Amino acid sequence: MAHRAVQETRGPVRKALSFSALNTVLAKLGSFLTGVVLARLLVPEDFGVFAVALVVLTAVLSMNELGVSLALVRWPGDPRRIAPTVTTISIGSSVLLYAVCWFGAPAFAEALGAPAATGLVRLLCVTVLIDGVTAAPAQLVNREFRQGVRLLSDVANLVVTTGVTVSLAATGHGAWSLGWGQLAGNVLSALVLCRLASMWPRPGFDRRQAAELLRFGLPLAGASALVFAMLNVDYVVTGRVLGAVALGLYLQAFNLASWPVNVFSAIVRRVSLAAFARVQDDPVRRQETLARMTTLLAVPTLFVCLVLGLLALPLITTVYGGAWAAAVAALQFLAVLGAVRVFCELCYDFLVALGLSRLTLWLQGLWLVALVVALPVGAVTGDIRGVAVAHAAVAVFVVLPAYLFALVRTGVSLRALGSALAKPAAGAVVAAMVVVGLRLALPPSPLLLVLAGVLGALAYLPFVWPLRAEFRRLG
Repeated sequence: MAHRAVQETRGPVRKALSFSALNTVLAKLGSFLTGVVLARLLVPEDFGVFAVALVVLTAVLSMNELGVSLALVRWPGDPRRIAPTVTTISIGSSVLLYAVCWFGAPAFAEALGAPAATGLVRLLCVTVLIDGVTAAPAQLVNREFRQGVRLLSDVANLVVTTGVTVSLAATGHGAWSLGWGQLAGNVLSALVLCRLASMWPRPGFDRRQAAELLRFGLPLAGASALVFAMLNVDYVVTGRVLGAVALGLYLQAFNLASWPVNVFSAIVRRVSLAAFARVQDDPVRRQETLARMTTLLAVPTLFVCLVLGLLALPLITTVYGGAWAAAVAALQFLAVLGAVRVFCELCYDFLVALGLSRLTLWLQGLWLVALVVALPVGAVTGDIRGVAVAHAAVAVFVVLPAYLFALVRTGVSLRALGSALAKPAAGAVVAAMVVVGLRLALPPSPLLLVLAGVLGALAYLPFVWPLRAEFRRLG
């Protein structure tokens, strides 16, 4: 019986991971190619203005629906019983937050040194209303491992966003092209999601359910708000201290360094919370699941972060052009941050699945406080390079040890996690030696990028190829 239960859990997880992987790869490849085109149609200042609007949007999305929708993933009974109450809370909070965005946009844009972003903030934050409407269907899809639905929804988003954004950018609409493109894509994506999930928003309200949902969700909303602050305080500091052009360069570097998070972590996070929740009462199985997901994430993440850090100059100049070369100063260090974020996000989902939402709140608060102290110093002393160094140092020396300590308190063995990382880490060291050797022998160029990437991957492959069985064990 136990074996059958394990198999019943693994099958949906593996299938969902496959759909999630396909979805994420298509989405990120499409957004990457779009970014390449836009980098040659727009200037760093346009990206800086858009970054200001994006900071506001990320802030309100982190607090939207007050964290209650995640309860649909781990609710022990029929989640559709609480869906109407979740929908009511989500829509109500999104309306209030959008009102704050509308009236606060001028002050925020001015504070970040980009008054021109006021209108763009108001436009882009309409996405908050869409997010509130679709909160319940989106989380039910995640609970049921229906990542095929997410795939179709996100592909529709990608096609519309890309088409609208590139068309407007090519006709001289600047930063507004990014805002209108994202909004159009989100509208279509929401319609497709609700249709395929067979669940249109139906508000309702149960006072007892609402109280329980808020007890669960508010700490998560607080933690998410702190995650926003932690991941965007560098934008605020860069824009305020260094200006819109520096912010545009930093944004491009941060976007590249976030590829491991946006691709590999995104693939796993769509199923990790539900997978951890299914084994939350079995200490042995939950540790095994955490170790296997750690291995699964480490294999691509370590190599990609290595390439981003060691080949930053040829990568940026080849892909985006010489006008963006100054972004290299930040990318070299932000690549380290990307690797740490991948692991910490997995730990975050693990702790949430165990019901330790208050602990995640304290962890994100620690991260934020450390950044508030370190980032201004980095900006003043080292331009965007200093900001990146400060962010990476806080992640490695403050946040990572804190998360490891939290895992130990839940009974997780650090030795087991070390074993899960041993082969990818050894392979990364060997690959780094190959890449550094080629970088010393060749000047920065597309040839160096291709040659070092290929030979580094060949050096890395023998260490990680045997680990492919870990994916099958998850499924």
